[in-house]
Amino acid sequence: ASILRSNNMTTPQPPDSQPNTRRDPVVRSVYNDQLNLAPPTNLPFDWLLEPPAAVTVPLETITVKTTGYVFPEGAACLDSVSQPASEFTPPPPQPSLAPSPSAGHSTAIAAETVDYVSLKLESCTRVRPPQDVVKLEDRLLYLLQPPLERVFANESLSFPFQPFPYQLDGIAFLYPRNEAVIADEMGLGKTMQAIVAMRLLAHQGQARRILLVCPKPLVTNWQREIALWAPELPVAVVDGKQSRRQWLWENVDSGVLLSNYESLLRDREAAASAPFDLVIIDESQRIKNRLSATNQAVCSIPRRRSWALTGTPIENSVEDLVGIFQFVSPGCLRPQMKVSTIRSAVKDHVVRRTKDQVLTELPPKLFRDADLALSPEQQQAYQLAEEQGIVRLHEMKRELTIQHVFELVLRLKQICNFDPATGVSAKADRLEADLEECAASGRKAIVFSQWVHSIELLHERLQRFGPLQYHGKVPPKRRDHVLDQFRNDPDRHVLLMSYGAGSVGLNLQFAGYVFLFDRWWNPAVEDQAINRAHRIGATASQIIVSKFICKDTIEERIDKVLQQKRELFASVLGEGDTSNASLSLNASEIFGLFDLKARTKKGDAKPIGPKKADAA
Repeated sequence: ASILRSNNMTTPQPPDSQPNTRRDPVVRSVYNDQLNLAPPTNLPFDWLLEPPAAVTVPLETITVKTTGYVFPEGAACLDSVSQPASEFTPPPPQPSLAPSPSAGHSTAIAAETVDYVSLKLESCTRVRPPQDVVKLEDRLLYLLQPPLERVFANESLSFPFQPFPYQLDGIAFLYPRNEAVIADEMGLGKTMQAIVAMRLLAHQGQARRILLVCPKPLVTNWQREIALWAPELPVAVVDGKQSRRQWLWENVDSGVLLSNYESLLRDREAAASAPFDLVIIDESQRIKNRLSATNQAVCSIPRRRSWALTGTPIENSVEDLVGIFQFVSPGCLRPQMKVSTIRSAVKDHVVRRTKDQVLTELPPKLFRDADLALSPEQQQAYQLAEEQGIVRLHEMKRELTIQHVFELVLRLKQICNFDPATGVSAKADRLEADLEECAASGRKAIVFSQWVHSIELLHERLQRFGPLQYHGKVPPKRRDHVLDQFRNDPDRHVLLMSYGAGSVGLNLQFAGYVFLFDRWWNPAVEDQAINRAHRIGATASQIIVSKFICKDTIEERIDKVLQQKRELFASVLGEGDTSNASLSLNASEIFGLFDLKARTKKGDAKPIGPKKADAA
């Protein structure tokens, strides 16, 4: 009746001759708040006063069978995270994951999970499924995996140490993705993240045949890192004669094939002969040109998964990223796309972290050894000099002195820096690649060498990075000007210093990277040089230190001896001041580099090498 009144209508009354019958209009439809009424009908009863009839139907209780699962890392891990470290008490070990029959579905914690819980983790890093995984059961398959922290605590897969939290995030990002780019800033561990994710895939049987492509100077470094983080994975390096390379491409059906870009170009047809479960390309800015032969060779490889590693995904323009994605996800990006469209298209495929973003997770000084292989020209010159030098030392017999051995060591170390005939240098190639990432991110770097000649050769080669020199030949009046330029000029990305000139009295904490192009005799001198770029309490105190060491050379032998002496010193006197002269190589150790014996006890105790790190 209220609805009818709101539309200025009056309810018709039944006639007096039919006291028990009402004639009311019937609502036929409602359209745009207008009522359409049907003609009045005769109702045989007063429906406004009679309640509707109710029917009760009894229903039996239906029991639904359910099954519950209790994950051992679930409640225990979350509870441990919420507790302060001082109040944390790990639960006692249990013999089995199976619930007790008398206790029903009670929580049970296996013995192997106790060590994981006792790690006092701040977070649980879970595998993140890609956006293209839309089925609920597929997403649950990823989400219900145990956290990566538990994987690293599991004894069945040994790892040298626990990665940083941001590295765990990178591994969790790579693992489930067929198409991914790790674009972390240089020195944050792209290599390790890729190897661990690769190892997990191999362990699950999802990646049996793996191809890894990198620049030639990095082949040795990848071998070393795989041996460290995935020792059970066999690695075969594609090099040597054409027949050997052909056999490797066609017959190695498991493990890791490691190739450089030049070998891949030569063996393009052989590389495409059989599909790979996973292809990883390092320094992927090498394929940024979509029309280059390198890009086309890489993209022609049949594969199920495509991962790219680079510190500079965009060097000059967005077209660089388009070239990389031609390998990672063909058709995902096209030239002339808007930046906003590109950002939306790649957001689920790319992860990038800078030093500033993970500053709180990094130690004050992060060291990484760059193990390099000599170039063919350097290798030939090195072998000749070593063979002739050792023959000469043996021929000298009683006339042999420590000075003669020392001269041979210096000669071999110089060849490790540059080939004397051609100027070719594996170290310079690696340094140039690292400085590209450093300059692209707007960072500054210091390069230390003990020879001015090496610094001058580097200065000629690194012109595009605005290099500056700081050594004994630079007049003292100009040195302050050099440092001011390096500090204030954004185009000056690298400072080339000798150990002597850069080891005392300088504060260069605005540089985020330090490269030891060659090694000094005493690690204490190296520490002093490194500390010029690191000051406790400084705003940008985190630095990344790279040590260049040529594999199977005198440098590797010297580094091993110095490391043993450093460890012995620390075990006796503890960590701290390492400026003791005993850390230098003595005569006996110098002779031992060539399996020679020192002649006198007096010579055994005499330290070898310059007493001071002079600039010369």
